[in-house]
Amino acid sequence: MPHIHDKIDFCSETFIVYKDTVLLRKHDKLKIWLSVGGHIELDEDPNQAAIREVKEEVGLDVILFCDKNKQPMFKENNKSLIPPQYLNRHSISEKHEHIAFVYFATTKINTLTLSDTEITDDCRWFTKQEIIKNDCGIPGDVQFYALKALETLSEK
Repeated sequence: MPHIHDKIDFCSETFIVYKDTVLLRKHDKLKIWLSVGGHIELDEDPNQAAIREVKEEVGLDVILFCDKNKQPMFKENNKSLIPPQYLNRHSISEKHEHIAFVYFATTKINTLTLSDTEITDDCRWFTKQEIIKNDCGIPGDVQFYALKALETLSEK
């Protein structure tokens, strides 16, 4: 999706855990390992964007993690959203930034169906040991979030 605003966009990114692995996607333009995610569209909330981006990019159905102490509440016509695990603001270029809602999620299968329209250089499941060893140059923030997702959601 094109940028909604010249200066800043809102994005959802999801660190998906399957058993004791976390999925990372090598970005085709930036050539770095990132989570699965993208821009929040005008007609959706951050939860919907997180789920949609995962389905579009890697073909997985996911369940967003919600800490039991932050369970959504529903009242009248207000819909509570699952809160992100983290929020961050980062530069994309000298004149453009993203505010990212960082979610953790689980999936019941690890078979990927990569998008025909979203170009991905590589996509793979990483273990905790591979994330820590970091032989393939995972950025520090991605490494941090991936380890936290594994710590939170790995099957023990």
